[in-house]
Parts: sequence; C-alpha cells; structure tokens
Amino acid sequence: MSASALARALRAYVRHAPGTVGKPRLVSRFLDEHLRSQPVHATIRLRSGDEVTVTTSDVIQRYQYLFGEWEPNLSAFLRDRLRPGDTFIDVGAHRGAFSLLASHAVGPHGHVIAVEPSPQFHDALTAAATANHRTNIRAVRSAASDTHSTLTLYLEDPANLGHTTAVRPRHVHTAFDAPTAPLADLVSQTELVTTRIIKVDVEGAEAAVIRGLLPALSHLRDDAELVVEVTPRLLAKQGESAAGIMDTLREHGFHAYTLTNDYDPATYPRAMRRPQPPVRCTEPPKHMTDLVFSRIDTDRLALGR
Repeated sequence: MSASALARALRAYVRHAPGTVGKPRLVSRFLDEHLRSQPVHATIRLRSGDEVTVTTSDVIQRYQYLFGEWEPNLSAFLRDRLRPGDTFIDVGAHRGAFSLLASHAVGPHGHVIAVEPSPQFHDALTAAATANHRTNIRAVRSAASDTHSTLTLYLEDPANLGHTTAVRPRHVHTAFDAPTAPLADLVSQTELVTTRIIKVDVEGAEAAVIRGLLPALSHLRDDAELVVEVTPRLLAKQGESAAGIMDTLREHGFHAYTLTNDYDPATYPRAMRRPQPPVRCTEPPKHMTDLVFSRIDTDRLALGR
C-alpha cells in the first residue's frame, strides 16, 4: 500500500470511527506531517454538513480534512450559545469555518456578519456560502479597527494562512492593503441588538478592534458574549497588552474566561468528544489564548445550558 493510500485509510478511521483509540498517535506520528508535506486537495464535508474545498498544506484546512472541524472547544461553545434568530459577528472570518457553523445555529431568521479583509479568504468564504446555500451570511471585505483608514496586512508562512497580521514579520510571503473601519460602523443597529456572540481573531489587532467596538457595547443584549483571541507578543510590539483589553472590557461589565485552544492535532479526538468549558481567567495570558468575555460572574461558563 502506498503512503497516500495508507493516509486515506487512516484518515477515514480518524474521521469516522467511534471512540478515540489510537487516533492521537496516528495523527501526531504520521498523518499530520504526511498531509502537510504531501498535500491533498479535496472537497470535504464539515461536521456542520457544509462542503468546502481544502488543501492540506495549510494547517486549518488540514485539520478540517482530518476532523471536519477547526478549534473544537470554540466550535462547541458557539453551538452551545447560538440559537435561531441570533446574530453572530465573525471578525477575522478567514475562509468561513465559524461563519458556516454559526449559519446553521442561528437559522434562516438569524444573521452572520463575516468580516474578512483578505480578498483571497473573502472570495473563498463567499464561494462556500453560495455553494452551501447559506443565505444568512453577509460578508464584509474590510479590517475592523478603531479608525477609518487603510492597513497593510502580511502573511509570513503559507503553511498557516490564518496567521495574517498587520505586524510586519521578519520574512514576508505576501502582503496586501485593506480598508479599516470601527466594527460599530460595519454592523447595522438591527444586527447589533440581536448579537449573541462576537468572535475576534485578528492576529495582533484585537486591541484596536475592541476600541472600535466600545461605542456599540451599550446596544448589545445582556447575554451577549465576546470571544477574543489575544496574542501578547504581537500586542506588545504595538504598545498594547492583553491586560489592557481585559481591563477595558471589565470596565464595561465583562468578566474574562480562558477557553482552551490546543493546536496539537493529537488533542482533537478527545476535545471533540468532551469539549472543555471556559474557566475564569485569573491573570493576563502570556501566550496566544482564546478569552471569552461574559457578563456572567462565575468560576466557569457551563456548556449545555
């Protein structure tokens, strides 16, 4: 059996067999590296039921190929929170993994606003929405910030397309300019007042996104929550900090919780079976971390509510 045929057989086991026996070892010792170095281009079905095209040289698309999902703990949190008729705002929507998931959760009377500045990712997102008849997704090709301006964004590693940042890396693979606007100006009043979750994943620009959102916070529902990926290293290069973001949102009544996000593919089988809830964040994170901000004050934000 060739290595490619073996990879297809093992991927089928990892993806479809019940339980987790042997899956972490298969993924970490063979499949992850093989699919990275010998990329597969395929159309796959996500756990949401949507069909998307993937190329496994990219880490996000590779994990979607292997597991049908990206970031299982965040995916579980979104499924738990979103209800029919809700609005989900996806800032840094990339190719639409979470926008597609949310589209199902909020239903035909709900709304998904997918904010994505990259022309490549915006086109992939809109193509996926059209192909899967997701008519409740509104894609916005802009970067969210605290001003109306133009921003240069950089991609350093073509094997990690999700890491597109405004902080210029040492080695630039590609770059492009994008318009910026405060999130409060990219979303309508009607969308804001029905918003349940705002997800922010912008690789170092999260402080500016939050500042641009502040005027809209008073219009949000009492149960609205934010999920913000904070990147302390990139924030520090701009004179910003995770502590500053936490303090700003605390002043507006939001408590911070840590949502486990492990990029090791060996953790995915267990996380998909038993997702972990967000737990109270007791100190500013020192490394890239997903933080949930909620007006609920507790030790952990229970799932399955």
